[in-house]
Parts: sequence; C-alpha cells; structure tokens
Amino acid sequence: MNAHKIQVGLRLEPDMLKKITWLAKKQKRSLNAQLEFIVEQHIEDYETTHGLIPTDSEI
Repeated sequence: MNAHKIQVGLRLEPDMLKKITWLAKKQKRSLNAQLEFIVEQHIEDYETTHGLIPTDSEI
C-alpha cells in the first residue's frame, strides 16, 4: 500500500457499486483504481473551469 495515500470509507448504493465495478472491469482497473480515476477526472474538469482548488487550507 502506498504510504502517502489516506484510506477512506465510502458508502454507495448497490446499483452504483455494480456500475462502477463494471466500468473498472472494462478498463482493466481495480475498483479502487477506478474510483481514484473518476475523482481525478472530476477534479481536473472542475479546475479547468474554476481554477485550482487550494490544498493548504483546512477542510
């Protein structure tokens, strides 16, 4: 496991989990890798439109 990654819990509707798992298999990714990919793409899209999201502030 990558020591720099933070593990989080995630709750999903059963159908959403099935769909993401299906996408992961089609892309030859693990479920975790697929979820990371989806999040990274969403952040990229947001930052392209709205500018960089600061990471030094508290959440």
